[in-house]
Amino acid sequence: MIISAALCPAPPLLARELTGSDPVLPELRRACLDAAAALVADDPDLIAVVGTAPDTRAWPPDGRLDLSAYAPGRGTGAAAGGAAGQQPLPLASPLPLSLGLGARLLDEAGYRGRRELVSVGDREPATACAALGGRLASAGTRVALLVMADGSARRGVKAPGYLDDRSIPFDAEVERAVRAGDLGALLALDPVLARELMATGRAAWQVLAGAMNGVAGGVSPASEIRYCDDPFGVAYLVASLRASTT
Repeated sequence: MIISAALCPAPPLLARELTGSDPVLPELRRACLDAAAALVADDPDLIAVVGTAPDTRAWPPDGRLDLSAYAPGRGTGAAAGGAAGQQPLPLASPLPLSLGLGARLLDEAGYRGRRELVSVGDREPATACAALGGRLASAGTRVALLVMADGSARRGVKAPGYLDDRSIPFDAEVERAVRAGDLGALLALDPVLARELMATGRAAWQVLAGAMNGVAGGVSPASEIRYCDDPFGVAYLVASLRASTT
């Protein structure tokens, strides 16, 4: 049964190695770590990490972030790097960015329990996403869910996708739904519009909705927004949600 969930974005800048000595967006990093730590504090018997990728599939639970695609020579894993002048050694199977960052957050929060890492295809329909969420929610007695999902990337003229005025109401509806615990509203998000707005987190949000919809007899989960902003023209939302049964 699902007991709690956390929602975090998945930008590469969450990996400190990629930003050098400059602590880019430390408040975002802290909010994400606090959200992951809150999951661990709920004492789950399983934490499932969900993120968007080209395909829907399970990944090895010992997989870790592959930094080499963003910084050649960095290798794989939270602790990869080694001493100066040495080649870093891969620690485990490399993961898609969203799952790798989620696995790293769990590591940093001190989680050593059972985990599942699942990617959801960015073209999966809402029904399939919700069904995946339902399966994950029933995968243990006390299940927590870490969802790694970005909002639109078209919130300004310097945004990756330039400015699209539709991005503001789109992201506002996602924030409203999460803030109110009205996660069923996420299932109504238009996948075509999401792709046009470069909102890569759409499918992962809908997995979250499927996992938490119907818990506690349909009572909305309690939510806490830890971060909500659009640095670099991309919408980032960090939130904690807790089923009312806990």
